[in-house]
Amino acid sequence: MATLGDIAVSGAINLLSAFIFLLAFAVLRIQPFNDRVYFPKWYFKGLRSSASRSGAFVRRVVNLDFRSYIRFLNWMPEALKMPEPELIDHAGLDSAVYLRIYLMGLKIFVPIAFLAWAILVPVNYTNDTLEAAQLVSNVTASDIDKLSISNVPLKSQRFWAHIVMAYAFTFWTCYVLLKEYEKVASMRLQFLSSEGRRPDQFTVLVRNVPPDPDESVSELVEHFFLVNHPHHYLIHQVVYNANKLASLVKKKKSKQNWLDYYQLKYDRNQSQRPLKKTGFLGLWGEKVDAIDHHISEIKKLSEEIEEEREKVLKDPKSVMPAAFVSFKTRWGAAVCAQTQQSRNPTLWLTEWAPEPRDVYWENLAIPYMSLSVRRLIIAVAFFFLTFFFMIPIASVQALASIEGIEKKVPFLKPIIEIKFIKSIIQGFLPGIALKLFLIFLPTILMIMSKFEGFLSISSLERRSATRYYIFLIINVFLGSILTGAAFEQLNSFINQSANEIPKTIGVAVPLKATFFITYIMVDGWAGIAGEVLMLKPLILYHLKNFFLVKTEKDREEAMDPGSLGFNTGEPRIQLYFLLGLVYATVTPVLLPFILIFFAFAYVVFRHQIINVYNQEYESGAAFWPDVHGRVITALVISQLALLGLMSTKEAAQSAPFLIALPVLTIWFHSFSNGRHKSAFVKYPLQEAMMKDTLERARDPNFNLKAYLQDAYIHPVFKGGGDDEDDDLSKILETESVLVPTKRQSRKNTPVPSKISGASSPPLFEVVKNGDP
Repeated sequence: MATLGDIAVSGAINLLSAFIFLLAFAVLRIQPFNDRVYFPKWYFKGLRSSASRSGAFVRRVVNLDFRSYIRFLNWMPEALKMPEPELIDHAGLDSAVYLRIYLMGLKIFVPIAFLAWAILVPVNYTNDTLEAAQLVSNVTASDIDKLSISNVPLKSQRFWAHIVMAYAFTFWTCYVLLKEYEKVASMRLQFLSSEGRRPDQFTVLVRNVPPDPDESVSELVEHFFLVNHPHHYLIHQVVYNANKLASLVKKKKSKQNWLDYYQLKYDRNQSQRPLKKTGFLGLWGEKVDAIDHHISEIKKLSEEIEEEREKVLKDPKSVMPAAFVSFKTRWGAAVCAQTQQSRNPTLWLTEWAPEPRDVYWENLAIPYMSLSVRRLIIAVAFFFLTFFFMIPIASVQALASIEGIEKKVPFLKPIIEIKFIKSIIQGFLPGIALKLFLIFLPTILMIMSKFEGFLSISSLERRSATRYYIFLIINVFLGSILTGAAFEQLNSFINQSANEIPKTIGVAVPLKATFFITYIMVDGWAGIAGEVLMLKPLILYHLKNFFLVKTEKDREEAMDPGSLGFNTGEPRIQLYFLLGLVYATVTPVLLPFILIFFAFAYVVFRHQIINVYNQEYESGAAFWPDVHGRVITALVISQLALLGLMSTKEAAQSAPFLIALPVLTIWFHSFSNGRHKSAFVKYPLQEAMMKDTLERARDPNFNLKAYLQDAYIHPVFKGGGDDEDDDLSKILETESVLVPTKRQSRKNTPVPSKISGASSPPLFEVVKNGDP
């Protein structure tokens, strides 16, 4: 069990680490040769260019202005200067709203921390329960634990203070959540109404197109929407299964990069042609001329790509029963996306199309009917991953303790017992061990989400974030508290009667706060400072720049830092909400550590969003209902944990008053979603009509068809300038005046129509200007 001294040592180590990271960042960011690493966003926007290549070489590499080194923390106030509307224009609504999560944490926990320290800490500290327990039942405790609810005696009237504070914390948290939900919903609607023209505003994705023996998917889609949306349908683009083609294109690009590398290597030293082995990873096999080998491989791949491209365009089996359908107005797209299209609710399924950057093209080739099976498989796999992960996490945390190390390596016991070393192990090692153990988890969860078949990068990240959060609750939070408390108090369990065990658990659960304090310092202090340093991107950029970069496009690819990483960042933030809400009434001493995290992370990520991250997509803050729901989940868990803790404290008079809290919180969640969630899943027809009307008035001659024609073509068909691209454009030229109807039922109906009395419609129905 970590003591106050252990926490102080851990805090000193993490503060020193954070200071070193910040100092290194302050020095590295002002060096000219690192400019593209720490300010890539401005390069992508064309607002920044490389330093002039004229002048002394040293000045082009090293900043010789010593005054800039004195102001090494000036990036912090600079990161806070940009107002939120300008930030939205600069980085997008997703990034701006992501920052609001940190602000919401500060809004919630600053008043809570003030009340908890002013009221609950004195209530807890002015008791001697833990001192008596240490003498009687051999329960371990530290000075920090004396500030927790564990120090309040059984059946005490002081528990009323905790009950009242639990209500105050709940009402304040719900108030902040409601205001933030309203604000973000308003920001989203304002963003959508003021945003420029985008293809996804006019486009829906239709899936599960029913098969027809007489018409192709393209003909069937065109006929259906011309008949059912005659005044608004514009064009459509069928979905091709181009996964194999995309794989070949990716492989060719890799080979081309290696060819560029070897040619650059040969240009630098023409005395010897570069060689490579043809075996696995170039580790064995016949030695060949590297340049000639890659030229030959690229030629073969080009032939395979051409053959596969031809197959995709000509083979009907390559066309999936899905299409991107575009409309003449946003209003028409909104009506289609938000209504049922046919009598059978499993056919002609429509939803808003993701923006083209957001489409995850590989999953478009997955048959719709297989999605339920895939999601069942992943649900089972996630269940086993979550619960079997408890074993290695518990093992790692056990080994990262004094007892675990002394048991496995007994000869180190004299060294471990040194006070400073012991403080490092107890105050620092468990947190860093847990963080390292979770490092590969987001990648595993993202692979699982891709297998499920989600069609956009944003939905993949949201599903991965949801699973990551569930994993953190079960393994990191509940696993650490329940199993950790039980292990630590095992000796007490053995030496006391059975009816005393619940009391021991009631004392032990709050004591786990010391572990979470060390974890917060490792992950939320030093970890956030490491985020701004960007050591890995820095090293990778310079390696790529030295070995692979030949053109400006190569340099842009080398410096691209990617997106924020919602699937990893947001669940981590939510863990801090969970810890803060759970321990606010139990062990308030943890709250200042939470506040430091939220404040420091807000400044760091504001800097990163302004200067570094190049957001891959824009969803219009569609993730906010998930954020709201996870904070509500944390609030309910905190209430249930406090209720369970009170039951062990024999607080029969006060504990029942907590039962209403989860009920009120769940009702509040339902009310909030009913009031605001529709803004994140639907587009108001009134807003769509207003935007359409304004656009027609401002730009009446805009050619919308040409704008949308190639918006949802698979990326492997774009930008090549090949003849195949022209062929595809012709195939996708789908707006027509005549709609050929080839169904056998039209040909063989001998009797007049029951509705009009007229004879059966002819083989071809004529459609002019979109009106049947």
